[in-house]
Amino acid sequence: MASRLNPYLSFDGDARQALEFYKEVFGGTLKLSTYGEFGQPDAPNADQIMHGMLETPSGFTLMGADNPPGMPYTPGNTFSVSLSGDDDAELREYWQKLSDGGTVSVPFEKQMWGDVFGMCRDRFGVPWMVDIVQRSS
Repeated sequence: MASRLNPYLSFDGDARQALEFYKEVFGGTLKLSTYGEFGQPDAPNADQIMHGMLETPSGFTLMGADNPPGMPYTPGNTFSVSLSGDDDAELREYWQKLSDGGTVSVPFEKQMWGDVFGMCRDRFGVPWMVDIVQRSS
């Protein structure tokens, strides 16, 4: 899998509706995963989207999610740039360079869904998400 660069949008509880709307606009395949599906079935936000991904026939990729409880939603600051793929060395190097001189909000480490993932703002204030996809054997 080649590394990809795409926008990642944040929503205030309406990610499902927004991503379904973008599917109507662009077509393609939409995959949605809820917080409840990732080990939080009794949480108040169990039905909200933890991760959604739309892949279109034109080659566009758009990702998004509802902000988790406790993470502020600020209109105008509702995006990140996502880097993802399975090239461990390449993505670790990107992470190192992007986070150098910036601010790490989620440490770059193995997450509950199995991938190595981190979030940071680079030295220019641009928010980044880096995800190394772990293939199951």
